[in-house]
Amino acid sequence: MGMHISQFDRRKARVRRALRARAAGRPRLTVHRSSKHIYAQIIDDVAGKTLASASTLEKDLKGSLKTGADTAAAAAVGKLLGERATAAGVKQVMFDRGGYLFHGRVKALADAAREAGLDF
Repeated sequence: MGMHISQFDRRKARVRRALRARAAGRPRLTVHRSSKHIYAQIIDDVAGKTLASASTLEKDLKGSLKTGADTAAAAAVGKLLGERATAAGVKQVMFDRGGYLFHGRVKALADAAREAGLDF
């Protein structure tokens, strides 16, 4: 009985592998989506450090959102992450959609991050 890797994890690994090939040392903007929340981090894989992160769990966002699980929430996280990245001196990232399709909340987060000044 072989270990079964979920379709999702397989997709995640594939996306990541493809990104690593193109990364050229850029930090990776990675997204995690759960049923109630969305989280994003910018990770410098070379140093193994998280440079910036944002999520719908945060106090400053929580009050202004009716739920952490819609595209408005995702956009708010993307914007916040973009601002924090800029503050940390990060401009260029690559977007790691993980095992998710580039659609809905994941796309909303990406678009907002771009608007907030991230280049990818």
